[in-house]
Amino acid sequence: MYPVIRGVDPASPLLGLCEPGDKLLALNGHDVGDVLDYKYYGYDPVVEVVWEKPDGERMCCRVEKAEGEDLGLSFATYLMDKARSCCNRCLFCFVDQLPAGMRETLYFKDDDARLSFLTGNYITLTNLSERELRRIAELHVSPIHVSVHATDPALRARLLGNPRGGAGYARMEYLAAAGIVMHCQIVCCPGLNDGAALQKTMEDLKKLYPQVGSVSIVPVGLTRHREGLPALTPFDPARALEAVRQVEDFARRCRETCGSSIFFCSDELYLKAGLPIPEDAFYEDYAQQENGVGMLRLLETEFSAALKLAEVGDLQDEEPFTIATGVSAAPWIAGLLSRAREKFPRLNGTVAAIQNDFFGPSIDVAGLVTGQDLIHQLRGWDLGRRLLIPGTMLRHGEGVFLDDVTLPELEQALGVPVKPVDQDGGALLDAMLG
Repeated sequence: MYPVIRGVDPASPLLGLCEPGDKLLALNGHDVGDVLDYKYYGYDPVVEVVWEKPDGERMCCRVEKAEGEDLGLSFATYLMDKARSCCNRCLFCFVDQLPAGMRETLYFKDDDARLSFLTGNYITLTNLSERELRRIAELHVSPIHVSVHATDPALRARLLGNPRGGAGYARMEYLAAAGIVMHCQIVCCPGLNDGAALQKTMEDLKKLYPQVGSVSIVPVGLTRHREGLPALTPFDPARALEAVRQVEDFARRCRETCGSSIFFCSDELYLKAGLPIPEDAFYEDYAQQENGVGMLRLLETEFSAALKLAEVGDLQDEEPFTIATGVSAAPWIAGLLSRAREKFPRLNGTVAAIQNDFFGPSIDVAGLVTGQDLIHQLRGWDLGRRLLIPGTMLRHGEGVFLDDVTLPELEQALGVPVKPVDQDGGALLDAMLG
């Protein structure tokens, strides 16, 4: 099935040649089936394009453009076909822990290697056919993001609820031999893949360095909607401390032998363990920030740099305001606000820690706070003249929370303007200063 062209950009070298409704067949002699083919085979500065008109007539032309420049064609979907859904039944799958009645797209579990390369989504490698695995190697689709969880075949198959999960490490070895860089994650479940199992996983992954470029260790997230699902144990402070110490000890040895820590615990594990977040240099290039690794430290580093450059006249709004965030980040944000107030004594803000009643109190990260929890917990508060919230609470590029509450609905319910703030320390300071 060849992708149907939906539109042609005005700056495209194919403007006036290809038209909406045409099928894109080949680039530089290679069939085009999806976005990876389109981007890879269309990368060169000279591209031979073959397409088919609706009446079946085949057309061909040779176009010139800058190397790496897009050909300027758009298609019905970003991937140019359907996203591939997950075939696993992971014991800890967050989607399986969602309540009924949410929007349909939230229940879709993707496990698509193309999204792993293009947008950083994590894949388990169980969905890949041998042909697709070879294509990743041949096209050098790198880096990709892999959910490992365990390298022991039997344990990984159990964690993923899929017998094909046991082949995961062998597939990683194949990709590493092909030069593919992999950034990995381990969702750690006490009593299952922690302790000795975690140690084996780290030792196995270290053997694939530098192709395994970084690994995050994150605690399992358990909502209150686990009816009919396997019983899992959450991290308590003692277990979190043990995990952090174990990972830090192994990371220290990796730094001595490899020059990189490779393994990093998420901020959530440090907070659960009652430990301070490590300093900026610890996180190297922040490769695992999207997994909550070093996110708070980077926010503080950016905030400090912006605060150092700020001048007294930068305070534009002395009216009171409130910052709403998750329970785990609230003390950290309050500390940043306190530091800003040292330089701007008239800064009049407060921080509200929002407990996650929707998913359950064990879910304490800001990105999973819902609109209804903000409404229920902040209604009746003196919020001041504006409410600041992390932009991660909203669906990317849209003003909608996980529970489909919209920004206008939140503003109407609370009676104040609501400003989403990017995950950036400078943006946070700017929002505080108005």
